[in-house]
Amino acid sequence: MTRRVQGTAVAWRPSIADLLTSYASAGRLGFTEVVAENLSVERLPAALTSLGVPVIVHGVELGLAGASEPSAERLAHLAALAEALGSPVVSEHAAFVRAADSPSELHGDVLEAGHLLPPPRTRESLDVLCDNVRIAQSSLPVPLAVENIAALFTWPEDTYAEPDFLTELVDRTGVQIVLDVANLHASATARGTDPAADLRRFPLDAVAYVHVAGGIERDGLYLDTHAHPMPPPVLSLLETLVDAYAGRGLPGIMLERDGDVSPETVAPEFETLSEAVSRCPA
Repeated sequence: MTRRVQGTAVAWRPSIADLLTSYASAGRLGFTEVVAENLSVERLPAALTSLGVPVIVHGVELGLAGASEPSAERLAHLAALAEALGSPVVSEHAAFVRAADSPSELHGDVLEAGHLLPPPRTRESLDVLCDNVRIAQSSLPVPLAVENIAALFTWPEDTYAEPDFLTELVDRTGVQIVLDVANLHASATARGTDPAADLRRFPLDAVAYVHVAGGIERDGLYLDTHAHPMPPPVLSLLETLVDAYAGRGLPGIMLERDGDVSPETVAPEFETLSEAVSRCPA
């Protein structure tokens, strides 16, 4: 059974710690999320541990869709943080982030992309992702959830649509999903598909929680910045998502902001999120 968090939320960042404390005190913060690579188990911020809401550990460097097995050291860090914070779930991405886990003659070291990259959606790639997800699951003290990324391109050899790829991943491994509405919008825009139709085909019963974020359109291109207000198409897709959960319980929905993070930028977006969710039929 999928372990879901509930309510509206904001990803924890040091610059908005006081704002999130005020939301938690007012009963408006259902949960929060921290980036694992930014934390040390030995030096957890008191402003985070005293919030009194579930804290999800969110990794970005595991590279579950890469050809190499996930790093035991990185998995141990995720597990230790989950234990220390009492996390209900650990989340990562259906992505690869590096070219190798050993030095090469050409580069001399591991080639890090510095970005979450989409794997080819093929049978062979899915087999690798399933194997790596199982390794991660066996190393974590709580369930694992994987997030759909903002894929700016597709591979010529793709044989799966993204909803089908993730559905089979769930069926084969029992992994949960972090459904990022902003990433879905960005991916659908790049590949010319209908994001609302794609969303309805996602494995919605396996969704542990939802991300929503902002971006901008520039010269006809949508830039998934996670540093701007949520544009109307993302808010419309959020409404589609909430509508899709009518009668079966809405998972928690979290505002994610990775740039220009301040109380002045986050507070209005949180109000927009709260209003959008409250207007939608449950």
